Amino acid sequence: MLTWPHANTDWAPYLSEVEPVYIEIARQVLKRQSLVVICHNELVQSHVKALLKTADINTCNLYTFVIPCNDTWARDHGPITLVNEQKQTQSLDFIFNGWGNKYESSLDNAINKSLLKQPTIQAEYEAVDLVLEGGGIEVDDNGHLLTTEQCLLNPNRNPEFSREKIEFELNKRLGSKKVLWLKHGYLAGDDTDSHIDTLARLAPNNTITYVQCSDESDEHFDELNKMEQELQALRTCDGQTFTLIPLPMPAACFEQKLEKKGERLPATYANFLIINGAILFPTYCQQETDTLALAQIQKAFPQYDIIAVDCLPLIQQFGSLHCISMQLPQGFLI
Repeated sequence: MLTWPHANTDWAPYLSEVEPVYIEIARQVLKRQSLVVICHNELVQSHVKALLKTADINTCNLYTFVIPCNDTWARDHGPITLVNEQKQTQSLDFIFNGWGNKYESSLDNAINKSLLKQPTIQAEYEAVDLVLEGGGIEVDDNGHLLTTEQCLLNPNRNPEFSREKIEFELNKRLGSKKVLWLKHGYLAGDDTDSHIDTLARLAPNNTITYVQCSDESDEHFDELNKMEQELQALRTCDGQTFTLIPLPMPAACFEQKLEKKGERLPATYANFLIINGAILFPTYCQQETDTLALAQIQKAFPQYDIIAVDCLPLIQQFGSLHCISMQLPQGFLI
């Protein structure tokens, strides 16, 4: 699922630069699976269809829905969908409050309820009275849920919930067995309170890929070094250590426009997207670190094709490839 950028969002000054990124993501997804696109209005819907047609993309498996939206961060406002042993799908609609009420988000918070009413959607809908963004959690098929204290324990999310209560709710709702907490790790320019999907990601075979900073002069060095030590200390549900694969820290990227010009942006190689048979991997026009990062992610996903996507335009709004997308399982669509 993508929520397409439009002129009424903060993407307005960047549309000509960022839409080609969305088109490339759509192209790669539609080669392998269906794609759902949320469109702010009918004009945006027509525009999206025309863009993809002009780009010579096969849209047989494209589903567009007109649903008003404040912004485009589908990872955080999209549904978190579960599949049971009978292959039935259930979409959980957690509360999205604009990353702790930092931004207007009432339209985005209503997207899932509207989406799940569409006749081509067969997932069961359930609203959950808990503030949670998809970018704030990582879940694997071995019962692990990885997250950060800075996000999930932040009083701007669920101030009435203790750590133990949040763990209980996550395990109950998502089927996880063990919540793995990180105290450290951050990226300059990040406004999500350290979403885990910018820092460390779960991979097959009890593997974690994570951002490593080797430059002691970089402002991230201390926090990311402490995060690395925490990852080394984590244990699986079976009491084993995780296999750790570091990803390099991109060279500093900076905001180019508007009032935040010159502010450092949260460029990260951890913000990749897993699709059917492939990894869409963010790059930032940095040949040396891009090449190293691509080689490292292949180690974590040896059975997958690794496809580089230039995400330098995306981080101008402080997020990357994983942030703008939300996976939906087979069975979500009729």
